[in-house]
Amino acid sequence: MQDLLEQLEAHIKNRYEIEDDDDDFSVDVHLFDYGYIDSIGATALIAHIEKTYGIQVTNQDLMLYPLNTVREIATFIHNKKER
Repeated sequence: MQDLLEQLEAHIKNRYEIEDDDDDFSVDVHLFDYGYIDSIGATALIAHIEKTYGIQVTNQDLMLYPLNTVREIATFIHNKKER
């Protein structure tokens, strides 16, 4: 799980151009409320998750599971792959 968390954090920081010295960014920050990712970015992130981790993110998943932080997204991916 820690590897997954680190991979996802690295991808998000790289893809959304988040500086390493950004004091607000952490694996527990709300990515949307803090403006790191917008709706277009969310669509790209879902596509990345589906392609990279071989899972499908359904509309039901988006309604049932909190996917607002790096930690929440990593937990979702981990649990979805375990099913």
